[in-house]
Amino acid sequence: MALKPYYDDGNGIVIYHGDCREILPHLEAEIIISDPPYGISYRHGKCNGSQATKFYDETSKVHGDDQPFDPSFLLGSSALVLWGANNYARHLPHSGGWLVWDKRIGTVVNDHSDCELAWTNLMNTARVYYHMWDGFRRGPQTGMERVHPTEKPVNLMKWCIGFSPEAGTILDPFMGSGTTLRAAKDLGRKAIGIEIEEKYCEIAAKRLAQEVLAL
Repeated sequence: MALKPYYDDGNGIVIYHGDCREILPHLEAEIIISDPPYGISYRHGKCNGSQATKFYDETSKVHGDDQPFDPSFLLGSSALVLWGANNYARHLPHSGGWLVWDKRIGTVVNDHSDCELAWTNLMNTARVYYHMWDGFRRGPQTGMERVHPTEKPVNLMKWCIGFSPEAGTILDPFMGSGTTLRAAKDLGRKAIGIEIEEKYCEIAAKRLAQEVLAL
């Protein structure tokens, strides 16, 4: 299979458009850091006042999230960080390593999760990262347009990358809008992203074409 990058910045940041299950066997990377579909049919939308009813359009859906997620095809990799793993933990080997993203920091309680969890085999301990991410309150990214229904903060992904300082290439097989790659580029690290929806490949390419942000 001849792979043709959707985007290549010439400095080690590359995007492939397609199904990661088909593309992964042709790539090499030292660590996988990703936020895959959890298999929970999540829909991002706006609340109607205090009502639980939400209104959605097609852009709020996450591709593949309507089916149970099985991460077994990723488990051959030596280093992994998989967000949302509490939703598919039964398919993962035992690990004492969990990353906790506290997205409320004790300021608000609503019907959304107070935190998010990532399974990792990089360590045998739990680590916590504090970063406000609730509606319009998005830490340093407050005021920036949200371009993906399950978008993660760039600084969160920088934190994840920091647990593997020796890894040569970082791989995100469920790249979405390119947050992991943007974080890697800001840190001067090499990274590969795979995304099945072309609209997000285009969004990620535009994000990556920007100059490296200040550390």
